[in-house]
Amino acid sequence: MKELIARSLKYQAGNVLVLDQYLLPHQEVWHECRTVEDMCELILSLKVRGAPLIGLAAAILVGYLAEQGATKAELLQAVDKLEATRPTAVNLMHCMAAMRQALQSEVWQQKVIATAEQLFEEDEQLCDKMATIGAALVNAGDNILTHCNTGALATAGVGTALGVIHHAAQQHRGNIHVWVDETRPLLQGGRLTAYELDVWHIPYTLICDNMAASLMASGKVDKIFVGADRIAANGDFANKVGTYNLAVLARHHDIPFYVVAPVTTVDKHCENGAAIPIEQRDPREVSGVSGSFGACQWAPTNAQIYNPAFDVTPANLVTGWVLDIGLFDHSDVEQGVLSEVK
Repeated sequence: MKELIARSLKYQAGNVLVLDQYLLPHQEVWHECRTVEDMCELILSLKVRGAPLIGLAAAILVGYLAEQGATKAELLQAVDKLEATRPTAVNLMHCMAAMRQALQSEVWQQKVIATAEQLFEEDEQLCDKMATIGAALVNAGDNILTHCNTGALATAGVGTALGVIHHAAQQHRGNIHVWVDETRPLLQGGRLTAYELDVWHIPYTLICDNMAASLMASGKVDKIFVGADRIAANGDFANKVGTYNLAVLARHHDIPFYVVAPVTTVDKHCENGAAIPIEQRDPREVSGVSGSFGACQWAPTNAQIYNPAFDVTPANLVTGWVLDIGLFDHSDVEQGVLSEVK
């Protein structure tokens, strides 16, 4: 494969390298990934995270294994194992479907490698298109609220919702401000989004998730941009748990609420949000915290814990869907535009 370099994923000098997002922002540690077991562990532990990046990391590993001489049967088994790691993020399924298709070619080894490269480069382009379309919705001086992490750490390009914010900041010469939800329980907002905004020199303020309502009530939020892990054909979408809360609050306070995602996140075979599988995560993520900042358990050891990684926001709470192919409103979605994406 040719050299592929993103903010948190690299194929360089014949090595697959991933940035450990669990240790950010205080440590920048790169892991070399040689096996399916390595990548599965990195994905499951959220060292590799972000719906687009998960799919790309898995695809690049399959390309690497093909380059190392793995058989077709071994690659098909690898695709199955990687696809099973995160059931909600449809980008992973999209990438693994592309790998299966490549393996049907007579020149399957070359096709697998070329497909991995193509998926990576396409994601870079998708990000730029989304960011450009979404940035047109932002005015100078806007206070924007976002949830979880949707930037360059989660994609091959500049990001989805955070990519919009990046481009808007460039257009308005930094004259915007971002409210960053800390995003419990793993603090992807407090650790990763804050980190990216720091690097980009975009003004931001970190808040606890339960502060968003009071900010909206006091008129301090102009727009909300979030990402998605899967968008159903009717416009319902799954995103990091806590997104639905924001959508309900936005509707009550009459604040525009946008979801930003590439067409690879649209699952046109998924009728509505009720059909989206929701991943249940390790209870220890809620009972305490660990990472580069240390470890602590605050809950009783016998506490019963509910820990869904995602929630589903119904389409009727969405102001607009910012995809790489355009901005769509309710009338577009009701006419079935999401069922027709390629």
